[in-house]
Formats: sequence, C-alpha cells, structure tokens
Amino acid sequence: MKPNLKIDIAGIKMKNPIMTASGTFGYGEEYSRFFNLNKLGAIVVKGTTLEPRLGNPQPRICETPSGMINSIGLQNVGVESLIKDKLPFLRQFDVPVIVNIAGKTQEEFRDLAKILDQVDGIAGLEVNISCPNVKEGGVLFGSSPKMAARISSKVKENTRLPVIVKLTPNVTDIAAIAKAVKEAGADAISLINTLRGAGFVDGVLLQGGLSGPCIKPHALWMVNAVVQADLGIPVIGMGGIASATDALEFFKVGAAAIAIGTAFFVNPMAAIEIIDGVKEYLIKNQIKSVGALKNFKQKRR
Repeated sequence: MKPNLKIDIAGIKMKNPIMTASGTFGYGEEYSRFFNLNKLGAIVVKGTTLEPRLGNPQPRICETPSGMINSIGLQNVGVESLIKDKLPFLRQFDVPVIVNIAGKTQEEFRDLAKILDQVDGIAGLEVNISCPNVKEGGVLFGSSPKMAARISSKVKENTRLPVIVKLTPNVTDIAAIAKAVKEAGADAISLINTLRGAGFVDGVLLQGGLSGPCIKPHALWMVNAVVQADLGIPVIGMGGIASATDALEFFKVGAAAIAIGTAFFVNPMAAIEIIDGVKEYLIKNQIKSVGALKNFKQKRR
C-alpha cells in the first residue's frame, strides 16, 4: 500500500507534512545545495520585519546539552528586500512559501499583512506573537489571550492569505492562548517557539531562546494540549524534532504537520531523512496517511 502524504493546511496544499521552521532555514538558498527544495512540504522563511534588522551583537549563540540558545534578535533583510531579492529564488520551486512576520506594535503586524497580501508566490503568513509589545513595556504579544487575539485579528483583517499563529511556550495556559487566536480568526496554529534560556559564552551571560532535542518533551506536551482542546483548526508541531521517530510522535498526538528547526544546523539533510522515514513507517505498518496516526498504537509482535 502506498501511503498518501499530501495534506491541506487551511488551503495551503503540501505534498507532505514536513515543513521548515522559521529562523533556521534562511531563505532556502544554502540548503538548495544539499537537496531539491521541491521535496519539502513547505518552506517557512526567516522572520520578517518592516525594516531591515542587524540583530543583536555577538555573542548570540550558546551551545547547551542537547540544544542551543540563540539571541539573534530577528536579524533579517526587511520586507521590501524579501519581496525583491529573496522571493524570486523561491518562486522557481514547486513548494508553498510561508512568510513568518514579526512586529513591535499592532500597526507593524497590520502593515506587514497588507504588503505581503499583494505579493505573488506567498502561500500563507505565520504570525510570530513571541515578539515584545513595545507599547506595553516589552510584554510578549503571545503572553495573554487578549493580546494574542488582537494581533491575530489585526493580521486576519488585512490579508486574504491563510494565517498561521505561532505560539510561545512561555505561558501558563497554552490552550487558552490557542482558543483566543482561533476565535480571532487564525486558520491554523503552530507551536512551540523557543523556551526561555540562559548560558555563558566565554564568561558572558547570554539570554535567549532555547531550542533543540532538549525541548521536545515540552513541545510534545503543548501540542497535545492544544489538539485536545479540539479547536477545529490544524496544529503544526515543532520543537526538538530531529528524526522520523520524533516526527511520528507529534503526528500521533494529532499534529497535522511538523516543522524542523535546530536539527538543520547539525544535519542539513534532516528534512529529507524524516520524510523518507515517515513514509517507510507508514508502509511498514500499512497506514494510509499521517492523519491516521493520531492515537495509533503499534501492534506488539
């Protein structure tokens, strides 16, 4: 039996459920030297802001046991350069391109949605609500249901594209945040973003986002919690996925798709290996699709 890997996330049609996570895949050019980008389910490009950003000063990366801390500071080329210089390269591939957007105010999110709504070659928007709200003293947009809903609504009102809201794990009730963004119009939810972390680099304390295999149990727990809330929209799982086994566990708790992030820094072929591994597992166990994996329990031999 040949399994069906095709999925549809809020109208974004993918040939398989394996995506790249924002901030770890750049704009795809470097990885295109390792494999054909057409093999991916979707590409989520680096977080994009209205104006170019240089990011934080060095050091801004700290390796940790089974992971890493980053304090990049959303370094990116800005939305105009994304459109002019980066998207033309990605348009040559038959793979959906999703743009992750980030802003310091509600107005910046609104303006990004308006600008990108008119651009060819964009399949959807992923909204980074882990950003600090400068008008609220630096509080994260995603830290309360009310603020998360405001941003989700603002983006949704200003685009015809599918809107995926990326949730921060640094909250007390992830299901409440997920419910709020869904009610505000989100078409899908992705989680988790990085956890808060700190480490020393040559005697300098670095505070930033913790990612990698060490956060997978927490990510799996949060994805499961949101799926169990039964919101009626797709959930994209991410956080520490480095193998087909990891991906399968997210599918089994109900993720419709998964995204690979930090694993790319160790293994540029991680996505292809995971796609092949998931396909092999489905064939071996005679399972029709990844959707059928939810709550699947392998028979004992």
